Amino acid sequence: MGTRAWALLLVLCGTIFLEGIDVAMMAVAIPSIRSDLGLTTGTAAWVMSAYVLGYAGFTLLGGRAADLLGRRRMFLIWLTVFLLFSGLGGFATEGWMLVVARFVTGVSAAFMTPAAMSLITTSYEEGPRRDKALLVFAGTAAGGFSLGLVVGGLLTQLGWRWVFFAPVLLAGALLLAAVRVVPAQDAPVRRRRGFDLPGASTAAGAMLLAAYTVVRLEHGLDGWQLTTASALAALLLAAVFVAVERRTAAPLVRLGILRMSSVVRADLGALLFVGAFFGFQFVVTLYLQELRGWSSLQTAIALVIMGCDAVLAPTLTPKLVARFGNTRVIVGGFVLAVVAYGLFLPVGMDWSYAAMFPTLIIAGTAFALAYGPLAIAATDGVAESEQGLASGLLHTATQFGSAIGISAVTAVYGLASTGSGPEATLSAFRTALLVPVGMVALGLFISTLSVRAERRAVRRASQVSSVSASQTSANPAQRSGGMASWK
Repeated sequence: MGTRAWALLLVLCGTIFLEGIDVAMMAVAIPSIRSDLGLTTGTAAWVMSAYVLGYAGFTLLGGRAADLLGRRRMFLIWLTVFLLFSGLGGFATEGWMLVVARFVTGVSAAFMTPAAMSLITTSYEEGPRRDKALLVFAGTAAGGFSLGLVVGGLLTQLGWRWVFFAPVLLAGALLLAAVRVVPAQDAPVRRRRGFDLPGASTAAGAMLLAAYTVVRLEHGLDGWQLTTASALAALLLAAVFVAVERRTAAPLVRLGILRMSSVVRADLGALLFVGAFFGFQFVVTLYLQELRGWSSLQTAIALVIMGCDAVLAPTLTPKLVARFGNTRVIVGGFVLAVVAYGLFLPVGMDWSYAAMFPTLIIAGTAFALAYGPLAIAATDGVAESEQGLASGLLHTATQFGSAIGISAVTAVYGLASTGSGPEATLSAFRTALLVPVGMVALGLFISTLSVRAERRAVRRASQVSSVSASQTSANPAQRSGGMASWK
């Protein structure tokens, strides 16, 4: 790629790095924020959950808006919103201010991130160049989260407000560069009947309620009536959304994209893989801090090795994809993830860091092998006019995956915590670790289906080619006659 192509890629990757580092720093800083502002446990939890609600609730809408309203326009507008509300969060003096700031920041990320990814898939031609760009994009995302754990720990020592102000500085630099580097694209095709507002409102409502339901799972059986009610309301709105999209002349989401089995399998795989990754990381963080008494900075430094995918994704993974194919590399990533999380199941009370290291580095390597190729599979073969939609579906899956992973391990940990004392706590941690193992095992099964589907497609193509060749060779007179007639 030329200099300008690399400059564009760096700016777009900078936004996913910004999103990853922002989430990680907030996770590290929330105890200090709670102590300084005197927040209740419920309010502190909502500071974290508000971002998830905004992100997961609007990602699908954000991806489609990039297709219909312009990818560059959506990218620049929502990067600006991200900058503004991150800065406002740094000046917050009450819990509700932080909740509002984090919710709007999550909404802005829901529009900004799919726009950035669709800019990649439409700016680089399908093939090795696009695959390389997407792998760099994926590696940057995870690298931002891993580095954010350490940076968040350091900034929190200076003052938790820097966790909000640091992303402002990075977002400002990216915005200035993006204005110059991101090219103006063709104007989006204007729909005869305008924007699908009924579809947009029902989609956002269904996604918000679904995200709220997932967040509520952390409470276990407490308040199950509210959790059940939100789940039923989400299903009802989803049904209304489908009915609206079937009848409108210019649907927000063309439902036919959900009949592309390769896209659906990739999105499900991404949901399970990311959910397991974040669920595992959450359990390990609790184990190190609550049971072992490590500080947040010590924990962050210990886990930073999982960010090795930031190096491996753009260097090793493209070579493996070129040699073995996309789907086989995804399967390899899931196999490594099963091994990594399985190795941690017998975790002991006094495990050394050397005993944990194999799991951590294998988990990071698994992320490098699986996530980038899943992003390629989720957008491969999709029309350019729907690349934003495909990106939105992928990021919706990953956001719901992370929320489901964390909520599930939290709920299982709570149910397993039946006794008191360190041994009972350790037993609950081990039980919670079964969740990420189960998620990647299911993802491995789904990814093997993709390998089988790919083999069937190759066999069918080979059979069609053989039949065509045999018919041509069996009728030489017809072939020559046809050519003579053409002449």
